[in-house]
Amino acid sequence: MASIRQTKNKSWQVIIRRLGVPTQYKTFKTKTAAVHWTHQIEHEIDKGNRVDFNLANKVTINDIIDDYLRQQELTFIRDYKREKSRLLLLKQQLGAYSLNQLTPSRIALFRDLRLSQGLSPATVIKDINTLSKVIKLGQVGWGVYLPSNPISSIQKPKVVGHRVRRLSQQEETILLNHSTFQMQAILIFAIETGMRLGEILSLTWNDIQQDMAVLRETKNNEIRYVPFTKKVIQLLQTLPKNIEDNRVFYFWQTVSGFQSSWQRFKRRVGLVDLRFHDLRHEAISRLFEKGLNHMEVASISGHKSMQILKRYNHYQYTYLKTLVST
Repeated sequence: MASIRQTKNKSWQVIIRRLGVPTQYKTFKTKTAAVHWTHQIEHEIDKGNRVDFNLANKVTINDIIDDYLRQQELTFIRDYKREKSRLLLLKQQLGAYSLNQLTPSRIALFRDLRLSQGLSPATVIKDINTLSKVIKLGQVGWGVYLPSNPISSIQKPKVVGHRVRRLSQQEETILLNHSTFQMQAILIFAIETGMRLGEILSLTWNDIQQDMAVLRETKNNEIRYVPFTKKVIQLLQTLPKNIEDNRVFYFWQTVSGFQSSWQRFKRRVGLVDLRFHDLRHEAISRLFEKGLNHMEVASISGHKSMQILKRYNHYQYTYLKTLVST
């Protein structure tokens, strides 16, 4: 039996009592929403679903992510390392909310915040997809009942074409002259090697062999060898080492931790449009400008598609044409 009543503060409270099923209760701002929820819950009960529908009010995003991280650390699944920083970001931004509080409007605000911070649409889509995975874990692993996944009600950012972005000499000067020692070091390393941010932050001193880096954990799950320029070799000689952390760039624990520093730094120097991944684009374009062919560049960058590498080659000719015309 369900009862719907208006409270003193003008909200609407629903209480559903059925024999053999935990009492269900929830408060809504409108009577329409209260009636809609009542019909949904009664329908689930009629189908024989005997879960505690109030779990959606109790289980938080933090609960689900913490449990998931513990499981992954025990099994040491490789892909887990790539998504850990994104999960920690979700904990920071949305962790305190219960699944029931994770409304489409709240998720949309999170989406818009990430976009306003200069993150690419593709990155924000990955954030949203990871959040959707967390919600599904709550539904399947925790037995939380939700009428639907709130992610399905929001519009994901549109990824339009491939970003064409070269780093100008003026921008490079600003980056290197107005950064801290740690930030300057990772910027030089990125521009000179073309490595991805995750690869740079996970690089250890054991991965460095003479004048190259040996990357064993890559996006394509294949070992890759990245040669060092003289500038990189000189840079590595100046970097301090941490006794407890063997990573070369131990200054940042996670990708999201670095991204926070990167966003603050960009705003301070006035280069909001620049993305860290643009430095990888710049490095690969410079490899073509040095005369390397597509196969040679691909072996360094780790690209599997020659079609994608042609885009970088296109940067080369566009860039050189600009230099000639100025």
